Amino acid sequence: MRLFLVDDHPVVRAGLVALLSGEHDMEIVGEAAGGAEALRGITAREPDVVLMDLQLGDGIDGVEVTRRIRELPAPPQVLVLTTYESDADIMRAIDAGATGYLLKACPPDELFQGIRAAARGETVLSTKVATRMMKRMRDPGTALSAREVEILELLASGEGNREIARRLFITEATVKTHLVHIYSKLGVETRTAAVTAAVERRLIRLP
Repeated sequence: MRLFLVDDHPVVRAGLVALLSGEHDMEIVGEAAGGAEALRGITAREPDVVLMDLQLGDGIDGVEVTRRIRELPAPPQVLVLTTYESDADIMRAIDAGATGYLLKACPPDELFQGIRAAARGETVLSTKVATRMMKRMRDPGTALSAREVEILELLASGEGNREIARRLFITEATVKTHLVHIYSKLGVETRTAAVTAAVERRLIRLP
């Protein structure tokens, strides 16, 4: 299978190249440090699986790159390989179309098996990520939606209701409704408390 690596750390890419080169059924056809470079390379090389980090320095992040990849006429599978394991990161990546989500701390065998499964179009989740997803499924009443997480992230950046509405192309009334649901789910009464609770529960990361 043909693989394309997207990670802004050269040492990480070099380590993956060394690790994966020993697998007889895997060929690395390209790599990129940034989102725009990745999209150009993936379009040109047509890999089967893209290993995608989420944080890519300046420019578009791994989630947006994943979304654009999945909009291609014949898109490859995208397997997220990252150090981030918050609910926000996981939900955004899966919503963008990633077929799997692995952590960089996973054993090599888990990575190899994950790549092969992703190439077959199977869902791949690390144990920690799968546990988080199961908790959300067991207690859906308190699980934040992807839109609610987006609003919390904007709150954490200091945005007001008007700015959030403009950024998300919704009305201020809709923002207020989302905030009521967020407060209820987190058991808080203020914007500051909501952000604090979300960070403590690793639902979002501070900018």
